[in-house]
Amino acid sequence: MDKSTFKLLIGATGSVAALKIPLLLESLIKLNGIHQYKFEISIVVTEHAKHFFNSSELPPGVTVYDDATEWNSWKQRGDPVIHIELGKWADMLIIAPLDANTLAKMAQGLCDNLLTCTTRAWDINKPLLFCPAMNTRMWEHPITLKHIQILKEWGHEEIPPINKQLICGDTGIGAMAEVGTIVNRIKYIADEKMLNFKC
Repeated sequence: MDKSTFKLLIGATGSVAALKIPLLLESLIKLNGIHQYKFEISIVVTEHAKHFFNSSELPPGVTVYDDATEWNSWKQRGDPVIHIELGKWADMLIIAPLDANTLAKMAQGLCDNLLTCTTRAWDINKPLLFCPAMNTRMWEHPITLKHIQILKEWGHEEIPPINKQLICGDTGIGAMAEVGTIVNRIKYIADEKMLNFKC
């Protein structure tokens, strides 16, 4: 870990809450300059996540990785394997939003895209935060709780969804936590890690 930089890897999946990715990134970058360290941010997107925002909306300096990045970077033995390199690079992984599909994949150990390969190869000694986001009917399905419990058993931390009117018009639990809540939790963990590192 670099004393002056905390490396954040943000995963985004195909929930409509991915609309908030630009705001999340902007909010994190605004914290730079008010600490003795700064956030360096990269983002891993699933193909469906890209439906909800345009890369032109993202702040400058944020590196975006997708499935094509993984396959285009590897031509022969010795070339970098992106899902391994990202896990080595990052100090923390935050998946926001985590849709029901990727939640199920993670809990079952499936790894069929760059993000799930990265989570499967993740060093469990590093923090991994996940922010579920899905329709209330999906949230209330019994399998959802089981999948979340599995991730928690591995030491991953949930930032729970909230109750509000969803994009589809339904009202209930399932909306991704507010960006401010997510940013505050990231900041708390990063501050703690950097303080311990300096000690």
